[in-house]
Amino acid sequence: MKAIDILGRSGVTIDSLEEAGFELYVQGGGEAGVDLLKQAFRRQVERYLEDPNVALLISAAAYLDGVLESEWKGDSRVTGDAASLVADELIGMSIAEYIAGKRGLFNYVRYDRAKPGILARLPPFMDDAVGALVAACMTRALER
Repeated sequence: MKAIDILGRSGVTIDSLEEAGFELYVQGGGEAGVDLLKQAFRRQVERYLEDPNVALLISAAAYLDGVLESEWKGDSRVTGDAASLVADELIGMSIAEYIAGKRGLFNYVRYDRAKPGILARLPPFMDDAVGALVAACMTRALER
């Protein structure tokens, strides 16, 4: 199964990824510059959704959200996005650093705290995987 299909089951589209990515973007360079940056962002997202490493980490996030919902449901230690749950952050950190190195990792922390757009509506593992994908792809797009 493709990563975009896995994301789609959570209501995530490339448009919603772009919306989340640009919600935290501080504009510079005029409207034409933003359009070029959006194109670069989409290219990065499409590229990394085809990368098997990113796809597998997104698959793992989806699976673990399912485990939380079915097998850990009601466990007060992991309700919502509990502070004691760090495995979700580790998936996000892995994606961010794999795509864009330390800069991607730092940007991921920013997106994870703000939870713009679709990120606010996703379960714990998926919000970190998607947030990392968005943050790292924004980082890569801005490098160009």
